[in-house]
Amino acid sequence: MALHGAVLDSILSGYQSYASEALKRITLRQQTRRLYRRIIGIWSYELQNVDGKPLTVGKIIIALFVIIAGLKIAQLFSRLIARVIKKRSSLDAGIIDAGQKLFFYIFAALFTLYALHMLQVPLTAFTVVGGALALGFGFGSQNIIKNFISGIILLLERPMKTGDFLEIDGAIGTVESIGMRSTRIRTPDNVHMVIPNSSFLEKNVINWTLADRLVRLEVQVGIQYGSPVYKAKELLLAAADRTNKVLKRPEPEVLFSDFGDNALIFHLLIWLRLGNIIDRKRIVSDLRFTINDLFNEAGIVIAYPQRDLHIDSLKPIQVRIEQDPPATGKNPE
Repeated sequence: MALHGAVLDSILSGYQSYASEALKRITLRQQTRRLYRRIIGIWSYELQNVDGKPLTVGKIIIALFVIIAGLKIAQLFSRLIARVIKKRSSLDAGIIDAGQKLFFYIFAALFTLYALHMLQVPLTAFTVVGGALALGFGFGSQNIIKNFISGIILLLERPMKTGDFLEIDGAIGTVESIGMRSTRIRTPDNVHMVIPNSSFLEKNVINWTLADRLVRLEVQVGIQYGSPVYKAKELLLAAADRTNKVLKRPEPEVLFSDFGDNALIFHLLIWLRLGNIIDRKRIVSDLRFTINDLFNEAGIVIAYPQRDLHIDSLKPIQVRIEQDPPATGKNPE
């Protein structure tokens, strides 16, 4: 009897364990089904119905995923096209950079429209969102839109390109990139400036390298009255000939500009091919060193401002020299 009782207890214990495991499986399966139904419910939740086509949460998520993937593909395509053009043509780097950005904008727009069409998302559904954004942002978005449109105009009209040397509002630097909203410029001090694109259309901009890198510079020199002017001209041309990176063609030129108040004014005109902003300052500095050395060797004095004092008086001017009283060696009381 005891043996039969033990066997029965074992069977009952095993059945209870099996029943407990089965119950857990049923509970877990039910929870999984409930979670799946909730996810499906959220995924198929209808946000809006436009022209008989439901706009669900799932379609929005898929559209966002496709648009983000399309932007990445557009970026890769634009870079690939720019790389192929750079290898197979001799176009300027600025033109290729501008073309790459335009290709990216075009591909991004096409992928976005294709994603919306593939998912059967009506474009009219975004008119409500666009109106809400327009009312929400209001005047705050004007500058963003203005700078974005200005960036497109800069890429199409190309008054400047990557690598150009620009001067705007007294700041000078090299264009590193032209973005959708702003342009990044690096100054000779290695300081990066981010300038809104609209500034380049609204303000006066000096582009030193718009057509080519050939620029003319001038150095002004004033020499003392009575100095040999033809000798001074000869020395100025010799200084230009000795200075590195000053071009032989077009030839340097010396102009006798004016009879100044304190000096005879000469202008030395030179041509150079501008490599970077520092080159311009360095070449002019070397040229001034050479001019100073040659003038010192020839005995020509570089003039400095002088002032003559003329006194007009009907009577003789009395001049009296006073001396300090001799020291007595006593301390004052």
